[in-house]
Amino acid sequence: MAKKSEDPEMKSESSSKKGSISSGSTNESYELSTADVVFVDNKRTVSTKYDPLYPEVEEVFGVPHAPMPCTLVWRDLMVHVKVKRGKLKRIINNVSGIAKPGTLVALMGPSGAGKTTLMSALSRRSPAGTVMDGEISMNGRPLGDFMHQESGYMHQDDLFVNNLTVLEHLTIMARLRMDRRTSTVARKRRVNQLMRQLALYDSRFTRIGGLDEAQKTLSGGERKRLAFATELLTDPGLLFCDEPTTGLDSSSAQKLVSLLRASAAQGKTIICTIHQPSSELMAQFDKLVLLAEGRVAFAGDASAALSFFESLGYQCPITFNPTDFFIKMLALTPGSEGASRLAIKSICDRFAVSDAAKELDMEIQLEYHLMGNEIEELRRTRRNAFKAPFFFTKIMWLTYRYMLVILRDPRVQLLRIVQKLAIALTAGLCFIGTAQFTQAGIQDVQGALFIIIAENTFIPMYSVLNMFPEEFPLFNREFKAGLYSTPIYYIARMIAMLPGLLVEPTLFTLVVYWIAGLRNTFYATGLTVFLSILVLNVALACGSFFSCAFGSMPVAIAYLVPFDYALMMTSGIFIKLSSMPRSVSWIRHISWLMYSNEAMTILQWDGVQNITCPVTNDTKVPCVSTGDEVLVQYDFDGARFWWDVTALVILYVIFHLLALLALRHRARRK
Repeated sequence: MAKKSEDPEMKSESSSKKGSISSGSTNESYELSTADVVFVDNKRTVSTKYDPLYPEVEEVFGVPHAPMPCTLVWRDLMVHVKVKRGKLKRIINNVSGIAKPGTLVALMGPSGAGKTTLMSALSRRSPAGTVMDGEISMNGRPLGDFMHQESGYMHQDDLFVNNLTVLEHLTIMARLRMDRRTSTVARKRRVNQLMRQLALYDSRFTRIGGLDEAQKTLSGGERKRLAFATELLTDPGLLFCDEPTTGLDSSSAQKLVSLLRASAAQGKTIICTIHQPSSELMAQFDKLVLLAEGRVAFAGDASAALSFFESLGYQCPITFNPTDFFIKMLALTPGSEGASRLAIKSICDRFAVSDAAKELDMEIQLEYHLMGNEIEELRRTRRNAFKAPFFFTKIMWLTYRYMLVILRDPRVQLLRIVQKLAIALTAGLCFIGTAQFTQAGIQDVQGALFIIIAENTFIPMYSVLNMFPEEFPLFNREFKAGLYSTPIYYIARMIAMLPGLLVEPTLFTLVVYWIAGLRNTFYATGLTVFLSILVLNVALACGSFFSCAFGSMPVAIAYLVPFDYALMMTSGIFIKLSSMPRSVSWIRHISWLMYSNEAMTILQWDGVQNITCPVTNDTKVPCVSTGDEVLVQYDFDGARFWWDVTALVILYVIFHLLALLALRHRARRK
């Protein structure tokens, strides 16, 4: 927190500010004004709305730990990425730099200069296949997993669970991000403090996005501020922002950069990639790093960049925005790429031997020297300081998040239940009065059972194919940020779907069972419903596996359709199992359609002794008179009922494990 002045006039000024904030107005400005910055004993002191709103409350509940000042240093950094056939392509070439507490650093350059690659390397968020060489350290420590707790990363594109409100999103993120020892009161205080500071309090019950056009949602600027608030929940000392002003109008961009400026004035270290900002925005930055072709073209005070280019003979026209001028000088000109590369190389070479580069190198050397002497104590005190939320806490809050999605998205649950009931009524009416203990009734009963099995197999299996590809970008981002592991996400996602996975098959089976007039005993009815629930869950586990393994709905369908046909042909309905050739008969051992068909058939025909035979004088006409004969006709065995149930449970577990492994592989590969 910023140090408070003891001067009475300053106290009065600070009190008046706090009074205006707590007076009930929720649309207060969130920009850092010049009146917030004062000098006491030749030292800058900042009084902003990031200070405690109610000192007496802070005194009771305790002031949150101030973020540790973060000095990030990188030296002789080279970054290569893998391309086709395992070859490496160099993106960053011998780059050095430093970012200190209280500074707002801008990374600029033309498209393809390596800005995002450099920032991903500095934040330890590089994708798989990236090879780095050189030194990167924060407060004297080489980069490690601690970066996820001690730094924030604001991405260029905003990814949220759209059906959540602002308050719900921040509350869930606070539970996933903040130290488990943080009290509930402290979490709520932090969430409310951020919403007020970032002018989101009036929108706290507004959904982030959604399908309902009549429902009010957040604007682009509000979404950016919400992303900023999410990263500030843990009050990190180091913050990375990738193109934070993308998609914003000039006013919203100015407000967002003012937020970053205010955070830097609080002592945070902030590094931004930014694309051709206006002169007004550029004036907010302390340091500027210009990249071109993966090299440093300039690094130093933002105000000194023009002087450096002028020393090289490149004069910025009076009517030009300086940042536009820098990008123009460092970008490749279409049709003259060779000459442009030579000019860029000349600029980078001249900077490498300039006084600014020597000053930067001396600053880096001094910082490493100071780190070796002074950081050891901080290193000991902060080691293992963060305690992540417990495993079951993360599962509980992720489950809560996805249950809200299901309840608020009519596509997911309500329409599916209505669809199930409509199909059940249609199918049941087709079989009404046909399920009798006659020769024709045998086929009718088996047909009704297959309708129950098929409806609880194919629609659930195909409906889940798009779920994981659709949610993967958000999952991958939160996974890379260390919020949770792959098993936690997968388990929570399945638990959130569980109520629907119980209600849907139960309603469908009971409707078809009752209208078709199947065996009317509590034992047969109850176990048939149980089997239909098991079938649906196995089918959904299989669909989840294909969804996670292929990551694209069209590709998943291309592989799933022939697999479905193989399972259906070995279900025991279309062909006698014993007559199948050995080359394909093994498929029935992984066919839950066969196991469930056999189990349901046993429930309908086991112990039946009074199947009516047609009255005819032809003794050669075959007649099935008992339930055991029905089972033999379909190559089923009445003694295998509980083995069928066990096989369904085993397939359920196997498909979920395969889905989890596939999702984990994709997350690590990305």
